[in-house]
Amino acid sequence: MTRLTTALAALALACAPLGAAWADTWPSKPVTLLVPFPPGGSTDMIARTLGPKLQEKLGGTFVVANQAGAGGTVGAAAAKRAAPDGYTIFVSSLGPFVIGPHLVKGVAYDPLKDFDYLTVAVQAPNVLAVPAASPHKSLADVLAFHKANPGKMSFASAGNGTSDHLTAELFWQETRTTGLHIPYKGGAPAMSDLLGGQVDASFMNINTGLANIKGGKLRALAITSAKRSPLLPDVPTMDELGYKGVTVTSWQAFTAPKGLPADIKAKLHEALLAGLADPAIKTKLLDLGFEIVGNTPEQFTAFQAAEFARWKKVIETGKITAD
Repeated sequence: MTRLTTALAALALACAPLGAAWADTWPSKPVTLLVPFPPGGSTDMIARTLGPKLQEKLGGTFVVANQAGAGGTVGAAAAKRAAPDGYTIFVSSLGPFVIGPHLVKGVAYDPLKDFDYLTVAVQAPNVLAVPAASPHKSLADVLAFHKANPGKMSFASAGNGTSDHLTAELFWQETRTTGLHIPYKGGAPAMSDLLGGQVDASFMNINTGLANIKGGKLRALAITSAKRSPLLPDVPTMDELGYKGVTVTSWQAFTAPKGLPADIKAKLHEALLAGLADPAIKTKLLDLGFEIVGNTPEQFTAFQAAEFARWKKVIETGKITAD
């Protein structure tokens, strides 16, 4: 028995360094940055911007894979099914995490339980914009028109359940007014009709509207960030104008399937924050209208729960349904 115990102890000692070595080899094969939207959007942009920095900091290869469908919920379900071994990182937005589950019936994941949260990387506010020829020169003008003509002022969005749509719904709920929602099949046709004056206004993301606002084709009346954007310093916030409840940002974040090993989680978080602090990356993102967040997993967890509850209430109050 003594000889057996000694042999087992020796075997355990021999295997311990090997196990540690295996853990230290991550990543030993390509890591997939799964994006639940088509190439070219904000979430895809964030994945492709930070991917090379993750590769530089952690070694290995980081590859972006796009799996779009149903407002991002198809990609989220695929991420949930992936092994929690650090080889699938889910790069997502508020759509699949706090909007889609309330709009799409039978989503195959629970955003509050099925993911390990790494960090919210960036956020970007929405801007209430009208065509340059619009008679509305301020938020006060819009509200006065709303009250005199309930349900008459049209607001374009990229589709039912999108951030621009839900921001308009939140605005109406907070100001106790009503407008007319005009959903489009994407941001491009919505922008085209707004520029042409076929619709009256839109709560567009700052990334989408910045060029036309600076080019004088659109007039920005208010911004939904907590403080004024350095890119549009003359545009007041909703908070300044007395509507704190309409402080809204779209956001992009990094998560993983639930059960990610603690050491890999720590390495990923550290590398992501290093990427967000890189001067070249930081400048690029700020110039595009993004605000750097880079919070902790614990802060992200609390933020996710609060956002989930907030948009659930907006959707249920507005009786909003998916297309």
